[in-house]
Amino acid sequence: MKTKSGLLRLLKKTLPIFLMAICLQTGFSQFDKEFKPSAAYKWLSVALEATANDVDRVGARPTIQSRSLGIATTAIYDAWAAYDDKAAGSRFGTSLRRPKAERTKKNKETAIAYAIYRVLLDVYPADKDYLTKEFTKAGYNPKNTSTDPKTAEGVGNKVAKALIDYRKNDGANQHGDEIGCSRVAYSDYTYYQPVNNYKKVINPDRWHPLPFVDAKGDTFLVNFLTPHWYRVKPFGLESSAQFRAPEYPKVGSDQLAKEVQEVIDFNSNLTPERKAIIEFMRDGPRSTGQAGHWLQFAQMVSKRDNNDLDRDVKMFFVVGTTAMDAFIACWETKRYYDSSRPWTLVRHYHKGEKIRGWGGPDKGTIEMSAERWHPYSPANFVSPPFPAYVSGHSTVSGACAKMLELFTGSDKFGEKEIRKPGIITETPGDPVSLPLETFTATADMAGISRVMGGYHIQADNVAGLKMGRDIAQYLWKDVYKKYFEGTIKIKS
Repeated sequence: MKTKSGLLRLLKKTLPIFLMAICLQTGFSQFDKEFKPSAAYKWLSVALEATANDVDRVGARPTIQSRSLGIATTAIYDAWAAYDDKAAGSRFGTSLRRPKAERTKKNKETAIAYAIYRVLLDVYPADKDYLTKEFTKAGYNPKNTSTDPKTAEGVGNKVAKALIDYRKNDGANQHGDEIGCSRVAYSDYTYYQPVNNYKKVINPDRWHPLPFVDAKGDTFLVNFLTPHWYRVKPFGLESSAQFRAPEYPKVGSDQLAKEVQEVIDFNSNLTPERKAIIEFMRDGPRSTGQAGHWLQFAQMVSKRDNNDLDRDVKMFFVVGTTAMDAFIACWETKRYYDSSRPWTLVRHYHKGEKIRGWGGPDKGTIEMSAERWHPYSPANFVSPPFPAYVSGHSTVSGACAKMLELFTGSDKFGEKEIRKPGIITETPGDPVSLPLETFTATADMAGISRVMGGYHIQADNVAGLKMGRDIAQYLWKDVYKKYFEGTIKIKS
């Protein structure tokens, strides 16, 4: 038995296949010659590329990556706000406002470039060469470290420094210096320990690391990813527990028995469309997690609506920081309840019984012992390595979808996804088209995909979607509108 604290090895094996899969996406092309993206759009693409590189190096870490993208989109916004007529920045409020004569598009673009370059260097230091190449290619000087607000370069650097300082001790443990941690960046310092192990389940309502199997046939375990994330300082929420979900259904309840059976029924009836939906939402385009996935959806909206710089800045800011806060709130509920995955529940309810389920790559549905039941995933990624309730996909998708609806004034999305089902799990089938008509429907698809896939029961999904939508409503009304109007009270 081998134990691992991350997903690096298994993701390095599955990532090339996944990158092939995303080439089928048809929502829009980054290289459409008729589309002229704003500076904010371009720098967000750089941030997403750096995030994908991070996944390639160290594995999928959706909480950490959402924080990094939240910081990046805040840097874009704060730099821009200094040149807006009304908006307040997140660190300096309106005190950094530049004289009207300086409020030019060029100054906005320059300040944005310096701000996001500096914060990306901080959260993705391993990508220094890539980031500096993009920065210099755009015509900027990485050696200019001035924080003089009389220059756009100075505004960008000043904003970045303030954000980096603010987030240095925000609870994420970015530098591995929290008391009680292993001195590894982002490591736990709250002494989390599971009450079960996969060989001995004392309490089937509680989570435990699941056995993954690598290409050599060796079994390894992946521990709870960032169990301390409930301690991370949110962007706009009052606390991580502000929207904690209510109690979840437990063993002995009729609801849980029905929902476990629903998971089994999905697993034994995987149509090509269901497989495509599961895989589309499993990691998201470019393996940037749900935060990156929804920021790419926001880029699709930018192209659809022909956004200018100002509108892109605000849209990416609200989506990026909403995703960050949704992950923090979601992880607080996950840590509070520490609930089990279907892998555990199917085995508990049907111990010693024969059931029908997905038999593995290219085997279709077969009869098997409940102890062999497996989600629609490769053997080296059984289920995400953290408790189930509430679903992160549901929470973040519910939040970001609602935020895009509130920001644009309409629920209409009007996109579609064409995928070959099975392409990252087994031999791919013929392409299927997945309609993304509304933001709400897209979030619902993300949520139900986790039940179809066998990673969650319906309660995880429903409560997650509600939590996310409640978060978005609160942030839009009580936080973002005040930022745009310049009336927000800045937290120290």
